[in-house]
Formats: sequence, C-alpha cells, structure tokens
Amino acid sequence: MGRIQLDQLANRIRELNLNVVLAVGHTDRLGSNAYNQRLSERRVAAVKSYLVSQGVEAGRIYTEGRGESQPLTGTACDAIVNRAELIACLQPDRRVEVIALR
Repeated sequence: MGRIQLDQLANRIRELNLNVVLAVGHTDRLGSNAYNQRLSERRVAAVKSYLVSQGVEAGRIYTEGRGESQPLTGTACDAIVNRAELIACLQPDRRVEVIALR
C-alpha cells in the first residue's frame, strides 16, 4: 500500500467509525521462511504505525504476518530463471491486506 492509499484508508476508517481493522502482511517466496515471517510482521507493523499516526486508534487495529504462505502469483513465476524478472513477477505477493469490520 502506498501513502495515498493509506491516507484514504485512514479517512474511511475514521468516517465509518469501524470497530475492528485487521491488517495482514505477506511476502514473496524469496528468502527463508523465518525471514519472510519477520518481514511480513514488520511490513504490517509499519502500516499499523502509519494508520495510528493518521488518527486511527491503535486498539482497533489488529495485525498478523503470514510470510510467504499465501502468494497471489501461485505457480505463475515458477519457470522464470532471471532474478530481476522473478522479483518483478513476484511483486503482487509483497502486500498488506486490510479487512475492516463494523
């Protein structure tokens, strides 16, 4: 998520007075499982920190890191040998998903 998207999200959370926001961090498959788990946790913590800095109550935001366990790319990148192309192909896997509940 980019800063503009996060600003829009923070505004919507405040406008709708959402009770619970679940932010889930993900990574691509490059790196070890342990590294990717920590990276997904850091990624989602950064999103939470930013939302809090924009006025969203910290107690409403729950976070979870899922590492590389839920890729969006599936097997689409498996045949790619060139590292730069592989990194580009796996980009959709590097993300934070946000679920909001009233």
